[in-house]
Amino acid sequence: MKLSQLKKHFSDSLSEVYTDSESTFIFQIFTEHILDLNNFQQRQSADLELSDENINKFHQIISELKTGKPYLQILGETEFYGMTFFIDENVLIPRPETEELLEFAIKKIQDARFEMRDLGFGISKSSSEILDINNPDFSEEKNPQTLQRFNSPIKILDIGTGSGIIPLVLKKHFPEAEITSMDFSEAALKTAKKNADFHQLDINFIHADYLSLDLNQNFDVIISNPPYIGIDEENEIADSVKEFEPTMALFSPTSDALIFYRKIAEDSKKYLNKNGLLFLEINQKLGKETLELYKDFSQVELIKDLSENDRFIFGIK
Repeated sequence: MKLSQLKKHFSDSLSEVYTDSESTFIFQIFTEHILDLNNFQQRQSADLELSDENINKFHQIISELKTGKPYLQILGETEFYGMTFFIDENVLIPRPETEELLEFAIKKIQDARFEMRDLGFGISKSSSEILDINNPDFSEEKNPQTLQRFNSPIKILDIGTGSGIIPLVLKKHFPEAEITSMDFSEAALKTAKKNADFHQLDINFIHADYLSLDLNQNFDVIISNPPYIGIDEENEIADSVKEFEPTMALFSPTSDALIFYRKIAEDSKKYLNKNGLLFLEINQKLGKETLELYKDFSQVELIKDLSENDRFIFGIK
């Protein structure tokens, strides 16, 4: 069978599942993965004769796609924020909104580190008061905590790591950061560790039930994309998502869709350092309700995603 014939067979076989353009896109992805041909090379190779082994691989892919299984799960990997991540049925497929969250978080963290490190300033208990640590009158004896934080790596907590996309992207951009990342799913953590090993990045992964956990340490940044879909919204979620992606990563474990955000708000009072940063991805239907939980922060904002939905919370303690 020639490549052009396989392409037509692929599209015809999936006509009840995908449009022609969708089938073409997916075929190009798997052709590059299996045959190591980019799109340009594929167009030049219409008459390429395929081996029986490779034809069988495509037949298996077609069978899986017909069940509604996401093509990225079949592929086993995805590109996210310029990095390759392994994914499987134990983790959510990364969404573009989470890229937006990270884009925003990276910028804000860079700004904060620029103020405190590159300019040689530490921020005192009053958010409006600036301490010049290069001033001879500024001594370690008088300001031990400020100097300790200034000289220490930034400490980041990621709640609900999944495949590890959030902590690994942050570690890539802030190599000096000490990042702790937790998840309730041991299977998800296994995938996250696989991604960390692939990128040779050091993350402190913890298996824990965050809702019953006492953090018992402080952080400069807390970031999370926790389960936030309410039980009453289940019928709005595509069947393929509910069938093939882990429901515990999608749906709130109780009837309270804000249960994780309430716990994060309480923990932020105790374990987020003064002037620490908070980044959350949220349920677009509960923007105002989520924002209200963080009213005690010195600064807090409800931010829309590129689709103009209420999607993120940003706070400065």
